[in-house]
Amino acid sequence: MTNSGLIVRIAAKGEGATADGRYAELAAPGDVIEGDGSLTRGPNHVVPPCRHFPACGGCQLQHLSETALADYVFDRVVGAAKGQGIDPVNTAPPHLSPAQSRRRATLHAQVIGKRVVIGFREQGSHKIVDMRECHVLTPEMVALIAPLRQLLETWGDRKLGVDIELAMADQGLSVGLKGLKVEGLKRTESLLDFSRDNNLARLTIDSGYGPEGTWEPEPVTITLGGTAVSLPPGAFLQATRDGEETLVAAAREWLGDALTVADLFSGLGTFAFALAGPATKVLAVEAARDTHLACQSAARMNGRPVHCLHRDLFRNPLRVEELDRFAAVLLDPPRAGAQEQVDQIAASKVARVVYISCNPASWARDAVRLIAGGYRLAELRPVGQFRWSTHVELASLFLRD
Repeated sequence: MTNSGLIVRIAAKGEGATADGRYAELAAPGDVIEGDGSLTRGPNHVVPPCRHFPACGGCQLQHLSETALADYVFDRVVGAAKGQGIDPVNTAPPHLSPAQSRRRATLHAQVIGKRVVIGFREQGSHKIVDMRECHVLTPEMVALIAPLRQLLETWGDRKLGVDIELAMADQGLSVGLKGLKVEGLKRTESLLDFSRDNNLARLTIDSGYGPEGTWEPEPVTITLGGTAVSLPPGAFLQATRDGEETLVAAAREWLGDALTVADLFSGLGTFAFALAGPATKVLAVEAARDTHLACQSAARMNGRPVHCLHRDLFRNPLRVEELDRFAAVLLDPPRAGAQEQVDQIAASKVARVVYISCNPASWARDAVRLIAGGYRLAELRPVGQFRWSTHVELASLFLRD
């Protein structure tokens, strides 16, 4: 007889679910909901490595075994496809980025009494979990928390509330402090001392008018496809170097022999520089001006065959007649997907389309439109860059037969 309280899967938001539709917080597949509502743990329920779990909003799934976590990433992607009537017959095993590899994050700082708390917010709350350890961020980022807390505690601002943008660049850690008021020479000098003492690559301050440079001994860059690209403050990076390499490897495998590629929502050129080569020319299309200019400058300075186009693809997608000039298209849109652009691709003659997505649900909706236009889903690769998180990414290949 089947145990009706058996947890058989993890739902999209991280709760354990039974076959009959009951849900339990912090449950793993193989756990059992007993008659009194208590939870008996099964073999996939492990001890979370971090003291801040489950309060900290940075992770939702630290209680899952490695196998259960991989199954969750796989099921999120395959489930989204099947939910739209797509049968992903060729789906690769999921790739999970390792612990302590996340290279970008936004933390929050606030004064509580006489001390400053720094960390992620609690789930569904504005309360900040005061971070004393973290198993997802790079060690360099974690090591900066204590000195940063000490710096902000000297500020003497009882209303202090700061967003802290962290990113690992080629030169080291880039830090952006948003909401910090810097008045007087003494405070400016303390920021310079802090930057020097902690070997920061850059420090920017945003007091409400955009980030302003305070410390940057040499131009900050990020290397993409072997090309050093200027890294504007707050610019998008794939969450982990490991995840980036996995997604780029898929794109190279699928499009490496294409002579002309349109890279849509190209950002700094993560895929454009990886695909561009002696025989391959890439059009990189991006709406964010600073990001577009960084990509354009890097291409020109390094002689890479990447042509950059500043264009908002939501308001003005590449049209069919423009797309038909390319052997292949790669797109990596924001979480909302790219319905208007996908409709143009679906009506085009482009032979190969690589769709990178950070949202399986919007990807699946767009995939239906590509399939209706005559494409078939040839391959699907789930990627879990945000370890222990419900955030899942994927790479997919569509072919026009």
